[in-house]
Amino acid sequence: MAQGARRTYGQVAGVLVLAVAVAAFLSVAAMRHGFFDLKVYYGALTFWVHDGGEIYDFLKAGTQYGFTYPPFAALVMLPMAYLPWPAAITVSVAASVLTSAVLIWWLVDPIARRAGWTRWFALAVALCLAAAFEPMRETVNFGQVNTLLLFLVAVDLLRLLPAGNRWAGVGIGLATAIKLTPGVFIVYLLVTRRWRAAFTAMAAAAGASLLAAALFPDASREFWTEALWNTGRVGELAFVSNQSLRGVVARLDPEHPSTLAWLALVLATLAVWAWRARAAVAVGDEATGLALTGAMMCLVSPVTWVHHLVWLIPGLILLVDNAMAVPARGRRRRVLLAAAIIGYGFLISRIVWAWEKDFSGVDGFLGSNTYVWISLALLLGLPIRRWTTPTHGGPGREPGPAGSLAEPGGIPQLDKTDGVTSAGERHRVGGFQPVG
Repeated sequence: MAQGARRTYGQVAGVLVLAVAVAAFLSVAAMRHGFFDLKVYYGALTFWVHDGGEIYDFLKAGTQYGFTYPPFAALVMLPMAYLPWPAAITVSVAASVLTSAVLIWWLVDPIARRAGWTRWFALAVALCLAAAFEPMRETVNFGQVNTLLLFLVAVDLLRLLPAGNRWAGVGIGLATAIKLTPGVFIVYLLVTRRWRAAFTAMAAAAGASLLAAALFPDASREFWTEALWNTGRVGELAFVSNQSLRGVVARLDPEHPSTLAWLALVLATLAVWAWRARAAVAVGDEATGLALTGAMMCLVSPVTWVHHLVWLIPGLILLVDNAMAVPARGRRRRVLLAAAIIGYGFLISRIVWAWEKDFSGVDGFLGSNTYVWISLALLLGLPIRRWTTPTHGGPGREPGPAGSLAEPGGIPQLDKTDGVTSAGERHRVGGFQPVG
């Protein structure tokens, strides 16, 4: 048997073993939420379309939960009202899996190409690991829209914007019209002075919202004047699933959480994020800009349920990306891989739920906020890469990672040779030097 065939058989066997191991892990670790959130959407749409009620008046029986998204989200989900429940589940799961697979492919493929890995094998391993990732499995089990929103933002930041496409910003605008929190990426575009993309995103968000208002004026009026401000519909801030800075503060004093302390933490977080995001964009590192902004959004949002933490996926993959771009036996590679493994390990472990009933004491403060600490670590420590022109070592050789040494602390500077290669090409095969 040829060596290539043996390698392929070995990789197939490895993927099958990993898939079985992940399935076994999920059988004991994954919670069964019975598509709870999808039932809320489905019930609200059915109540609205078939029963003549207002969509924002609907509450799932025996709960305080109702439809909390803007009217454009209702427009996007409207076909669900005409599907049987099993078909709605199928569409939801398929959409989550497809958008996740494409996003992970965009992030993993450059690593595989630079490291010389078999690309299908790298993607298959990454997808198996993603299936065990608690925010991902919670997104699927709840029937949430998180991966769709992340995908729409990534289309802009990983594909359209680096290529200079004039439509860059539309994905961010549509994601914002579906759920308001991705609007922080419009702020990201403004802070990093990509004016055209920022205004395109604002126009897309406004246009989608106005279209929904024209089609559903009563629902739009109720959302923007009443439902948006009814915070009681989203759940308790101190609940351990709320892995945001607001959740941290609320768990310190559930009866009287300090708004002032929360705002101070938010302002400090935004200052650090703005500094690091601008540094990333200054050297052409759009993927890290995406990861930093996703981590910031999870931190500053008043409510960040565990399933919202799918926004941390780019940061964890980029830790591996940075590790594989430095010398194999160097300390930096070991540190970055250890960080990725530890962060991923905690984010599949459900560790925060050990303090679901009692988050008092030092152990409660540290343990119940574990995912917040991971978001903070990514915001503060995710390396920023300086892209350099790929160099070819000879006929038939693939481009390799350009630099392997971190710059000692200065402001990242773009290489003079950087202009030779387009931003899109840099994302696909270019090398980079970590600078922070």
